[in-house]
Parts: sequence; C-alpha cells; structure tokens
Amino acid sequence: MKKMSQGLLVTFLAAALLAGCGSNNGGNAGNAAGDDASTGSGSASAKSVTLKMFIAQPRFKEQYDNYIAEFVKKEKADKNIDVSVQLEMPTADNASQILKTRLASNDAPDIFAIHAVNEIPSYYKAGYLEDLTSQPFVGKLLDSVKPSVTTTDGKVVALPLETLSWGYLYNKKIFSEQGLTPPTTLTEMKTVIGKLKANNVTPFVLSYKESWIPQLVLPLAVGGMMKTEDPEFVNKMNKDEGSFSEMKSAIFDVFDLINENGTAKATEVGGDDGAAAFAAGKGAMWLMGPWYAETILKSNPDLDFGVAPLPINDNPEATLINLSASTSLAVSPTSKNKEVALDFLNYVLDDQASNGLFQAMKFNPVSTVHTYESYPWITEATTYVKAGKSVQDPAIPQSVKDEVGKGLQAYYAGQMSQDDVLKALDKAWKSYNKVNK
Repeated sequence: MKKMSQGLLVTFLAAALLAGCGSNNGGNAGNAAGDDASTGSGSASAKSVTLKMFIAQPRFKEQYDNYIAEFVKKEKADKNIDVSVQLEMPTADNASQILKTRLASNDAPDIFAIHAVNEIPSYYKAGYLEDLTSQPFVGKLLDSVKPSVTTTDGKVVALPLETLSWGYLYNKKIFSEQGLTPPTTLTEMKTVIGKLKANNVTPFVLSYKESWIPQLVLPLAVGGMMKTEDPEFVNKMNKDEGSFSEMKSAIFDVFDLINENGTAKATEVGGDDGAAAFAAGKGAMWLMGPWYAETILKSNPDLDFGVAPLPINDNPEATLINLSASTSLAVSPTSKNKEVALDFLNYVLDDQASNGLFQAMKFNPVSTVHTYESYPWITEATTYVKAGKSVQDPAIPQSVKDEVGKGLQAYYAGQMSQDDVLKALDKAWKSYNKVNK
C-alpha cells in the first residue's frame, strides 16, 4: 500500500562516533552507545555486527534514522553488541525488482520490507522468509492484523508496519465550501466534478511519475467487482481461466474520468509533489491513500482531509474502502546476524518506544502496545468499514501491479490502448502462474 536511492550506508561506532554515507534518500542513524564497562557485559569486549536493512520508504528517512539509533543504544546496553546498520531505501517503483534480484543471488538483506498481501505467498514458497511465530512481538499483534502476515500453514513470517483503510483523499474544506459530500456512484462523482469545475476548482490532483500511483485504481476496481459481481475473479486468474477484459469498464471508466478532470503533466509529478499540490488545494481530490498523511501535513499542517471510497460504477455497493496490510518487515533465513535482526523486529513493537515510531509515521495501530488516539482520517474510514462498505485487498500478484502501473502510465500518455493494457495484465498473471505453480 512506495527518486531512486542507492544503498544507504550508515555506520554506528561504539565510542559514540557517527559516520555515514548515502544518497539523497539515504538514512543516517548513529550508534550513540559507548563501550561502558558498567553496562551490557561489563568490561568484556563488545561484539560487532553489521546489519543490512532494505526498506522502500525513503520519505520516512528521518523516522527510521532516529529509531535505529535508539535500537543501537539498547543493543549495546542490553547485550554489549556494537551494531552497524546499512540501510537501503529505494523507491517503491524499483524496490520489488531490486529485492528479488538480491534474494535470488544469495545477497539477501538481514531485514527487508515486503507487501504482506501481494508478496508473502510467493516469498514464503521460495524460502525467503524466516519463521517468526515464536518471537515476542507476535503476541502483541492485534487479532485483526495477525492474519495478514500469517501463511496458510499457520506461520507468522513478517511484522506488519502499515495497515490501510483507503480509497481516495479529499479536501474537506473545499467539499464543505461547495456543499458537497463524497459520491457513492460514478454518476454522483460526475455531478461533484461538475460543481467543482463550475466554481473554478480543479477536481483531481494527478501524479503518475511513479507507476505505483496509477496502479492504485486496480485493487479498488477489482475489489469492488469481486464483492458485487465476480467473487471468483482472483481464483480464475490463478487457474489461467480469467481475463482482465472482465474488469475493463470498472478500471477505465473511473480512471478516464479522473484523468479528464485533473491537473496537468501528471507523468512529471511524483508522490511528494502530488502531496504538496494536494496540501496546497490545487485539487479537491487525489487518488492516493492516507499513507501519505505525514508528507501532506508536513506541507500544510492545518489541512483537513478525509478518506472516502472511490466509485467505479453506478452500483453503490461496489463503492468500497480497501482494507489491506502492506509494508511489513521480514528476516532472511540466511542472515548471519539473525539474533540482532530479530531483536530489531521485536524493538519495533517495544512496549515503550513503538508508539513514538508509529505516531511519527502516521501509521495505524497494529499492536496492543499502541495506545495513541486514531487520526481523523482513520476514524472516517472506519465508519465505512463498520457500515459494511469495505473489502479486503484482492490478492493480486505484485508483478501484475507493477505491469498495470507501467501500462496506465503509457495509457495516460497515449502510448497504449485500453486493450493493450489489459492484455499485458493477463500475460503478467500467466507468467506469475508459471513460476509459482
């Protein structure tokens, strides 16, 4: 549920000397733990460990830097281990392919981020995920969250960071000023758009520079159709018996409507620029989830925005909030520093420190240790969920989502037709099936 950064090398030295090197999206976090004879193992020589992390969230560089620095201090104090961290933070567009290449070439990071719904099944089958079932953090997971990181044979193989309730974002001030409420059908959305344009308000911010953003329309369309008309779609695709031609109208009717009523030069605008544009009121709505809340509010702390389900047709029962667990942390079974890697995962849900991390990144609570108050946009999304207006994120392979992102970029630019995009998606899913049978 995200610019290309090269690897971030961050070195924490035992005598509180910080030295790091990295690219623009790099993370620098320090080892402030001293070699103090009164802590850890006393006067015994400290063990040195280099921990490699791969997390495709460069917009949270500062938050990870700070949390890693605190973990390094704790590991020194508790176990007399000097930890050096190499933190690699590519963008979401590149992360999946980079990670797959690393794993396939036996160059696995000790800790790496994956998408819970899209990637756990194939990564687990390939033997890339350590069994974490016995780790202390597992007992702290909320019952509603734990299944998202649990395999079909009952093993917990990741720690969830982001749980999502999303559709699109809308500027509540603009909607209030125009006397509007979130539409429940595509026809109602056209009425909203007409009212906005009549008052010289651009309906949508468009930001398609990064291919993962336009692909967001896919799970919304497929989820809505699966709940109302075609519940076996994913199963059919997994058996090579389905086709995305069945989803043509659901995908393109709303995507075309958004594109016809949005800001200009979408393929030149990435996620951060889109967040800035939305925060500045340059569009009343944005095809994006609340995972960009921290970036939006950094641009405009006073912005009042909401989350609403995106209509895909004129059946209001198909206008649904998407429920998903996305970014999750896994440990490589081949890690030579597994003890420290597991210590870090457990520290992510530390009884005292975890609240600060999750609040800083504006993430939903995932654990019983999270006691902070929900954000307004989460509360709003929850009202739809409680009313039965939600659907679990469809289990669409990541390779298919990657393909639709590129395809919709090309479609927006006039380089592919609708049928070209759909054929490419069918081909991508068939290729996935061949590899994962």
